[in-house]
Order: sequence, then C-alpha cells, then structure tokens
Amino acid sequence: MLLGLFPPVLPLVLGGLLGWSGSAKLPRRRAVRQAAGSALERLLPGRRATLALRAVGAAEVALAAALLLRPLSPVGAAGTAALGAGFLGYLGYARAVAPESSCGCTSDRHQPVTWRSFTRAGLVAVGGACCALARAPWWSALARHPAAAVAVIAVLATGLVAVSGDLDQWWLLPLRRVRLRLLGHPLAGTAGEVPLAATVELLERSLAWQAAATVVRSALVDHWDSDGWRILRYSGVQDGPDGPRPVSVVFALDATATAETAGEPVVRVSVVDEERHHIMAVPVPA
Repeated sequence: MLLGLFPPVLPLVLGGLLGWSGSAKLPRRRAVRQAAGSALERLLPGRRATLALRAVGAAEVALAAALLLRPLSPVGAAGTAALGAGFLGYLGYARAVAPESSCGCTSDRHQPVTWRSFTRAGLVAVGGACCALARAPWWSALARHPAAAVAVIAVLATGLVAVSGDLDQWWLLPLRRVRLRLLGHPLAGTAGEVPLAATVELLERSLAWQAAATVVRSALVDHWDSDGWRILRYSGVQDGPDGPRPVSVVFALDATATAETAGEPVVRVSVVDEERHHIMAVPVPA
C-alpha cells in the first residue's frame, strides 16, 4: 500500500518544493544576490542572469500551482520532469565551466555545486515523471489512508531536505551543536587549527557575506592568520563614480570559530579598489 501512495502524494511534495524555491527567486534584490558569483552569471552576464533567474522562479511557481491544484493533469508532471532535466544540464555546465561557483538555484549563499545538487535535480526530474502515474489526487490519498500518506510524505520530504544544502542551517547545524554539547569539540585540548573550509562555511552564513555577495566575483583567492583573526580575500567588481571597478573583498573572522561554535560570528569586511588602493563603501544588505 505504501508504494502505491507515492505517485498520488508526489505532486504535494514537489509542489511545496517548487513553490518555495520559485517564490524565493522572484524578489529582485534576492535574485541579484543569488545570481552574484553563480555559474548563471557567467552564462548570462549582467542583468540577464537576474532576469533568467526570476523567469525560472515564475515557472517553478506556475508548476507548483499545477501540481497542487490539478495533480492529475499531465502539464504539471511533464513540466516538472523537464525542469529537473534542465537543472541537471545546467549543473553539469556549472561543474565543467565554473566548478568553484555556486549554482544560484535556491539560495543566495555562495556554495559550490556538489553531488547533493545533482541528486535533488534528479529527484525532481524522476518525481515529475512519476507524478504521471497517479490515478487519484493527493487529497484523496490523504483522506483514504491518512497515517500511511503522512508517513510517505515525511519520507519524501526528508529525502529532499537531506540533499538541500541551503536548508542545513535549519536541521544539520542544530544537530551538530547538540553533538558538540554531548561529546565535546573534536579539537578541544589539541593544538590543531580550525580548517579553512570551516571558516569559509561560517563566513558564508553571516550577514557580512550577504552584504558583500553582490560584489564578490570569485572563489577564495588568498587567506592568512594574524593576531587571532583569519583573513579571507576574494576578488570582485563594484560600481564607483566612474563605473565598475575591480576590487578586493577582505573578510576577517575569529580564527578559532566554526559554524558549530558561533551562530552569529563577528565579521569585519572591507572593499579595496585594486588599482587605486583606497577603501570603498561596503554594500548594505537588503
């Protein structure tokens, strides 16, 4: 019985996913932040990346409405399968052309494309195709077998959340903090340094990163430790009085902090004109 419930409830789960991810792309300022530093920006330079991202968001919202309101219609199923396949192609392009860039799919955090991104896109494609197998709408499945349908929905939603890196802050980080409280920090009592990747992860979850994300145009260029601070330098472009200027975006964080030990880290950020060597104004987050 459980396997037979998968096709009817898939439109509900995929509709929720597409509605959430699509609506997140529609606000212009958020779309600008998502497109900044992504592979999409390399494919479509300038404002076209933002416009394309918002167009994809509108398509996702439309597909979500079709899946939720008319789950037996082939339009929603076929469109979702095609969207998932398109995402797989785009992710393959991103990995080949700009492996250090983010995909800009669902989050404005700078996070390189990983196997989790491919897995989620594949699940969307396969899930869309499986929606065509449904013989009853999701509300009928919930009415006839409420407990079993809720269990299936929970399994599907858990799988999608597990492969969504931009949702880690809602479940993975709290689990890590609980583990640290119970078992202690693995580096406690040792002379080991915090790994660079842990510092970068902490930075990319901070408000300072959100403020400067529209300026950053590269992966990490250089880093060093000084007086208890870890300095991270990125290249970028910022508009000045005489047009776009090449800049260095420099962040400074506590060298001993990680995402598990500092929820809201203290981050210093400076934007330096690379040619004139003077400090420029740091963008203010929306």
